[in-house]
Amino acid sequence: MGQALGCVQVEQSTVAITETFGKFEDVLKPGCHCLPWCFGRQIAGKLSLRVQQLDVRCETKAKDNVLVNVVASIQYRALAEKASDAFYKLSNARSQIQSYVFDVIRASVPKLELDSVFEEKNQIARAVEEELQGAMSNYGFEIVQTLIVDIEPDEHVKRAMDVKRAAEEEKMLKIKRAEGDAEAKYLSGVGIARQCRAIVDGLRDSGLAFSEKVPGTCTTSRDVMDMVLVTQYIDTMKEIGASSKSNSGFIPDGPCTVRDIASQIRNGLRQASSTE
Repeated sequence: MGQALGCVQVEQSTVAITETFGKFEDVLKPGCHCLPWCFGRQIAGKLSLRVQQLDVRCETKAKDNVLVNVVASIQYRALAEKASDAFYKLSNARSQIQSYVFDVIRASVPKLELDSVFEEKNQIARAVEEELQGAMSNYGFEIVQTLIVDIEPDEHVKRAMDVKRAAEEEKMLKIKRAEGDAEAKYLSGVGIARQCRAIVDGLRDSGLAFSEKVPGTCTTSRDVMDMVLVTQYIDTMKEIGASSKSNSGFIPDGPCTVRDIASQIRNGLRQASSTE
């Protein structure tokens, strides 16, 4: 009914392009307008002013001859003040934008190696946006934002990168495990050294006390070391006997031989010192 009376409605965020006998006349803003068709006036079409998004997938080759798919997301909109240019100058704005994106990406990515493509994606996006902004403004469009949303290497390269990443993670895990074992052994050694020091101090104090209480006796440092070796010998035998999964072999031995073992160790150290 409204169209029969020459009334037309333009929706929000939309403009209408009017013609008179096929010639551009005016741009109608949102609202109700009187358009007498009997005088040759008609709506040639409508143009959305909303922000639109176009995802462009471009296949190219990096500097190190690796095929890579770069996905760019272009957000753009038509300008109300240049609505006639946006409506008449381009038949397919999306195809035009895609062509410019292909041109810039295929000119930028071959200058970079694959790792640098990931690092420089913001610079690539900026280059695409600058190129599009300068070109599309002549056609009545504004580039709101350009993003490089994905970089996908060739499938064979992706598998190789995954293998390399897994190897590096395994290497780091082994290094951390080795560092942990080394730290644990170091702390265990520190504990054993402190334990031996405490035993030696205790035995020395006991020997001195025994010498003071019993006249005519003298406890030497050699006696203290023999007692330390006896103590360690007994502790070792106790640990072996307490283990249910011990596969140690025994040879005839006893605490009485500890003095002989100590003597052999001292003799060996003396011979090494004399050789030097």
